Amino acid sequence: MKDFFRRFYKPAYASFAIVAVLYVLWVIWIENFWLLAGLIIIFDLFISKKVKWLFWKKKGVIKNRITAELIDATIFGIITATFIRLFFIEAYSIPTSSMERSLLVGDYLFVSKISYGPKLPSTPLSFPFAHHTLPFTSRTPAYLDWIRLPYKRLAGLSEVKNNDVIVFNFPEGDTMVLQYPDQSYYALVRQYGREFIHEEFDLVRRPVDKRENYIKRVAGIPGDTIRITGSRLYVNSVPEVQNGNMQYDYFVQTDGSEIEDSLFRELDIPEPDRRFNPGRSLYEIPLTTYLTGEIASLSNVLSVNKYENRNPYSGIHTIFPYDRNFPWNEDNFGPLLVPGRDMEVELTIDNLPVYHRLITLYEENDLTVRNNNIFINGVKTSTYCFRMDYYFVLGDNRHNSADSRFWGFVPEDHIVGKAVLIWLSLDNDNKFPENIRWERMFKSID
Repeated sequence: MKDFFRRFYKPAYASFAIVAVLYVLWVIWIENFWLLAGLIIIFDLFISKKVKWLFWKKKGVIKNRITAELIDATIFGIITATFIRLFFIEAYSIPTSSMERSLLVGDYLFVSKISYGPKLPSTPLSFPFAHHTLPFTSRTPAYLDWIRLPYKRLAGLSEVKNNDVIVFNFPEGDTMVLQYPDQSYYALVRQYGREFIHEEFDLVRRPVDKRENYIKRVAGIPGDTIRITGSRLYVNSVPEVQNGNMQYDYFVQTDGSEIEDSLFRELDIPEPDRRFNPGRSLYEIPLTTYLTGEIASLSNVLSVNKYENRNPYSGIHTIFPYDRNFPWNEDNFGPLLVPGRDMEVELTIDNLPVYHRLITLYEENDLTVRNNNIFINGVKTSTYCFRMDYYFVLGDNRHNSADSRFWGFVPEDHIVGKAVLIWLSLDNDNKFPENIRWERMFKSID
């Protein structure tokens, strides 16, 4: 038996078999069977060796063995890291305070692509590890749009659920004002007018997978009805179960004296959040329920009152869907139905502002209104059946978050993945090594 095994067993054949099986499983997963032709390359790499794929190892090309091995390791590392980043997990950092205190500025996360299924890139010609702009440049694109692929998501482990923390491509990021990359082009147009923005600034169009990454918590999934009353979220008329990290803005009135910086540091309230009006002895601070009690107990604090916008028409130009028929603001919003795949809704002139962008931009239909009649792709209609799922998302720092209240729904083809783990956390207000938040490292995200 041993002689038989020695005679027929060859390491090259075993390696080929393992790699071939894994490759076939991968092809089945992505459902592109044309890629089975890659088995020919794998066979040649391990068995026939007719083609010198590692051309730099040919005699006389690179004479230094260490240099050749370094090239080997670099290429292998780039391919492996790209494969993992594309199909399984990707690193992400928190740039803003919209999710505090659940996620802090300086948190570094792992985002699971496998949770909802990895989304294949629509612009595959891109620079490795760069998102939309080349490193050390401010405007040079890191991708070529010569090839545009249709939206395709592979099978994942679960569906998107309420309260999941997700990373997604910013829906209004299809057009960017290069001079103001942190602001929504559409918000600028509503404020200053389209003609002025197009004449005075430089604009760039970006495909879905190259838009800015945002991170928020899922408040509504397809079929849910969202309503916010007095800043409290209701989903299908049921009040949300608030986690202890959720923050709202509060007005803190003092007796004329300021609150000591040491007390703010003890309560872990960062300096940018301590907005103080010395003339009125008034702070405006985002606080959790626990911190509200702690601040109220201070000897020089007279009152702590939650901020609420009660002006129903204050959000006509800033709150989705930007129409006088929907007098909503950030604290009093809805009711709003979250649409989903195969869901048919009635279309009227009154509710068209809610669905217009979804029907035209996200689902690529031609929509016109003539004599108060709605035409989609030239056909008069009073209903529309959606082809994609949509989601309503909110930040946990409710009064300091640009979320679905301001720009609407997140289409399913914009979702990148689920935030699952904090692997590093750095406090920008401190120096090394005090800036390392050890207690947050390798903490799962709820």
